Amino acid sequence: MSAIAWIAVGSLAAWGWLLLGQGFFWRTDQRLPEDVGPPRGEPRDWPRVAVVVPARDEAEVLPLSLPSLLTQDYPGEAEVVLVDDNSTDGTGGLARRLAERYGGLPLTVVTPGEPAAGWTGKLWALRHGMALARARKPEYLLLTDADIAHEPDSLRLLVGAAAANDLDLVSQMARLRVASGWERLVVPAFVYFFAQLYPFRWINGRRPRATAAAGGCVLLRTETAERARVPGAIRQAVIDDVSLARAVRRAGGRIWLGLAERVDSIRPYPRLADLWRMVSRSAYAQLRHNPLLLAGTVTGLSVVYLTPPVALLTGVVGGDAVAGMAGAAAWAVMTGTYVPILRYYRQPLWTALTLPFTALLYLLMTVDSAVQHYRGRGAAWKGRTYARPHAAPDP
Repeated sequence: MSAIAWIAVGSLAAWGWLLLGQGFFWRTDQRLPEDVGPPRGEPRDWPRVAVVVPARDEAEVLPLSLPSLLTQDYPGEAEVVLVDDNSTDGTGGLARRLAERYGGLPLTVVTPGEPAAGWTGKLWALRHGMALARARKPEYLLLTDADIAHEPDSLRLLVGAAAANDLDLVSQMARLRVASGWERLVVPAFVYFFAQLYPFRWINGRRPRATAAAGGCVLLRTETAERARVPGAIRQAVIDDVSLARAVRRAGGRIWLGLAERVDSIRPYPRLADLWRMVSRSAYAQLRHNPLLLAGTVTGLSVVYLTPPVALLTGVVGGDAVAGMAGAAAWAVMTGTYVPILRYYRQPLWTALTLPFTALLYLLMTVDSAVQHYRGRGAAWKGRTYARPHAAPDP
């Protein structure tokens, strides 16, 4: 057999493993409330909850997201703490005006100042918001980003699931915006790749084999947060959600992660450049700034995602039957595993055929992330750049 035929056969074998041996990552049925909804009914006494929202220059999205929190239909006591992280666009003042207009849950706006050495900006903001919230002795903390909009019953469903199933952390991956052409091409694949890396079933099983959370929506038991010493224990983390989940797991906490039905990200990424920055700012950090992991990732993406169409073309044009058949079979499995996430995002199913091209984009974004790191720019977000931690508490 030719070299491309051998690689194509290897790609097909890899897809066989991914289909059956990677926690059925391609399925999209890990959701609230069906899978972890209250089996014994809702709590008699609803626990007190504090919602903590770190916000830096979020005036564009706040009019849509903050009212959705203030007007939560929650049977117990709850409040919202918005941490204005040195915004320059009037985020804090806008939040106060929105609270006056919509009423609902009480709102407190605080400004912590610039991050201390060794802290990333979001975790510095969470530190102050969580400290203020804990003074009111809530049983749960809802950590949610400023670009996340919640349906009115979102908080009730999260708390009900956590209380009924004795969960210390319940996280939902918000449904990201898919309006522009580039968003339709890149965003569903972002969730698909995340689930492939952290299969939800492995995270949610009785004997968990993976640990992760989605930072846009995390309900956290306060007692567990204190036991896990968060956010201080993960203060240098760029990928804060996964680090948070690991800290909770190390402290003996039970975790659940799934796809959201009633939690949406409203941040627009209309251009490829916007999506590129979103991915590349933390891609190399995900690889622990390790050149060997980078090389392995590039090789793996090439073999698994790029080889099938190349092998099929080689078979059709060059007459290499083995390469063509193996490439076609691998591409078919790849396409089939992508269909469920496209259904979840209500996208045309034929776009599953574009996954190899999207994977190539992600490969280039990851390489660019490494290049920016070695140029000394590190992970960057909203005017802040984070170099590689010298002694990160959570790798």
